[in-house]
Amino acid sequence: MVTSWRIGTATFHLWKNICVRGDPTLGKRSWHGLIWSLVTVVWLLSFMTPLLPLTIGFLMVPVLMLYVKTTTRSFILYYVGSLLVVYLLSALQGLFLISISLFFLPPVLAMGSLYKRKAAARTVLTAGTVTLLGESLLSLMISALSGLNPIGSYKAMMNDYFQNIMQPALKQMLGSDQDLYLNAMVQWIPTFLIMMAVFYVFVSHGLSRWLLNKTGESIPGLRPMREWMLPRTFVWLYLLALILGLFIPTSTSMVSTILQNLLPLLIFVFTIQALAFLYYIIHQKGWNRALPFTATALLAIMWPLMFVYSLLGVVDVAFPIRERFKKNM
Repeated sequence: MVTSWRIGTATFHLWKNICVRGDPTLGKRSWHGLIWSLVTVVWLLSFMTPLLPLTIGFLMVPVLMLYVKTTTRSFILYYVGSLLVVYLLSALQGLFLISISLFFLPPVLAMGSLYKRKAAARTVLTAGTVTLLGESLLSLMISALSGLNPIGSYKAMMNDYFQNIMQPALKQMLGSDQDLYLNAMVQWIPTFLIMMAVFYVFVSHGLSRWLLNKTGESIPGLRPMREWMLPRTFVWLYLLALILGLFIPTSTSMVSTILQNLLPLLIFVFTIQALAFLYYIIHQKGWNRALPFTATALLAIMWPLMFVYSLLGVVDVAFPIRERFKKNM
């Protein structure tokens, strides 16, 4: 371990000299590059520590900062150098850490390029989410074509959890529905992938934009949440999914799988719409600013309320209640 650390330290100093001499911008941008490449190294190495649950959600941030704060040529030097240091400091585990970093590189490049062009936040978030989701689906396809079966492995892992790890009380509660629940978990994989992509991209955008604006950049943000409004097409899609869900039995068919993924996603987006409506009312009334956070916290504690919230979101989109509320003010 000591030898690896010495080699890694020596490599870092050598790589620093190469990067600084090879960076045509020098000055402040060079130091930004060095700082964020070092943060990238520390962040990846944190995956080998108990800090993993805290740091994994912000994996894209250091690389995104590095890309925006340096030129393309300098970014390649800094990024490759940081991966080399990670490999030298963590030996074989470094290959796994490098593969994780490379997996998240395409959405970083997509978002970073749009940041440099001062694109709208909505465009950045859409590009990042679509890129990460497309990459996840492509990885599953390549794995399947290579003879691997990631979905089968996931199902086996969940089955092992049900049989050997799950608490007896929960197992008894599920009873004979364990197989049904297991199949549902497999069918919900598309929803998990979409939610994962949305989570990583939104978290990365929020923190990166704040850091970039603090360091002299001017990155556009989203409109205030109280102004958010879904297209009315989503209302018809939501109603259609609800009606079809009443008549199409749960099975492994394609239509059933689509419904089982579409309905939770629509409930989620309309729940966000409901929160936007509550934020709007609170803003118009001039009520205490703690109320929006209370509404959000209540939802986090009592997540079954999502369905009730989603109905409020549907009403907000389907009917002009905001205009009527303004007239009555």
